[in-house]
Amino acid sequence: MFNWVQHFADWLIFTILNVSAQSHLGQALNFFVFDTLKIALLLFLITTLMGIVNSYFPVEKVRNFLSRNKLYGLEYLFASTFGVITPFCSCSSVPLFIGFVKGGIPLGITFTYLITAPLVNEVAIAIFAGAFGFKVTAIYVVTGITLGILGGFVMGKLNLEKHLSPWVQTVIANSQKEEKMEDEFYPLLKRMPTIIKEAFGIVKGVALYIIIGIGIGAAMHGFLPTGFFEQYINKGQWYAVPLAVIMGVPMYSNAAGVIPVVQVLVAKGVPLGTAIAFMMGVIGLSLPEAMLLKKVMNVKLIAIYFSTIAFFMILSGYFFNFIL
Repeated sequence: MFNWVQHFADWLIFTILNVSAQSHLGQALNFFVFDTLKIALLLFLITTLMGIVNSYFPVEKVRNFLSRNKLYGLEYLFASTFGVITPFCSCSSVPLFIGFVKGGIPLGITFTYLITAPLVNEVAIAIFAGAFGFKVTAIYVVTGITLGILGGFVMGKLNLEKHLSPWVQTVIANSQKEEKMEDEFYPLLKRMPTIIKEAFGIVKGVALYIIIGIGIGAAMHGFLPTGFFEQYINKGQWYAVPLAVIMGVPMYSNAAGVIPVVQVLVAKGVPLGTAIAFMMGVIGLSLPEAMLLKKVMNVKLIAIYFSTIAFFMILSGYFFNFIL
């Protein structure tokens, strides 16, 4: 889907700017151009799609159904499963998070999606199966889904809506005041100008955070050597798993980019659970994601989110080391 964006980034950096593809600067710039364009495009497309869905379907009824009916945890399972079938990285899943919150979906269920989407998707499953086999892959998938469900459930019980940013509060308030177009037959073509205008407004609102966040990720991706981490997490100390999660946070990447690194770490003697904890930190808790989330959450909520998910990632790492 995004091959043309990668080709454009390669052409711009390696041909027009004549930066070496083997240099740290070339890798960082290429990463920055590709991910900035990809995430901006995803943000616009997903926001537009959510606008179409919101214009046709009574989202408040969905919200009330999820909030009031006893589904015995199935609502979290549904959100986590939806996260599995959407192949987004941690930053790419933020646009859907905005759409969910705007649509009135409970925050805990929204967090379940935000946690699961970057950790477990079809790309990650395919690469993981090729690297570690189907048994380990099955355990990882179940663990990732469980992590999303538990993390979302815990955060949902903390009543954190008040910590959403003023910008999101305004978006929610405006969406609740808007006249519902689904109450009357209204052709899609006539709805689209309003939907597209709103989508552009959201992209404009988070553009600076996208640029800053991806810039941090690009610098880490291009200039931070993998060997730097191996010397700290290649032993069996009790603190290796939490340290692996913490050290993974600055290295922003998606599953496709980090799983080969995990395979190398395991080959060099790093315990599998510790390596997977490192991978979870990389793809599930990144500094660029924090920068993007700053637009929709205050610092306290971001800290609670990162701390909660890091705790469950650490437990997952210990669990993998225990059973494998």
